[in-house]
Amino acid sequence: MAISKILANITQYISEAAMRIFGPTDDAYPTIGVQPFTGEPYDKRKDDND
Repeated sequence: MAISKILANITQYISEAAMRIFGPTDDAYPTIGVQPFTGEPYDKRKDDND
């Protein structure tokens, strides 16, 4: 009886993990889109650390 309960618990644990990995995402990130680049590109000739 105890062995069958242990096997059932192991099976449930593995199946819940698989459902979480392969299931739909539950992220609540806002959909904000692509943000434009507002900085300046790196130019080695203008680098102040030389």
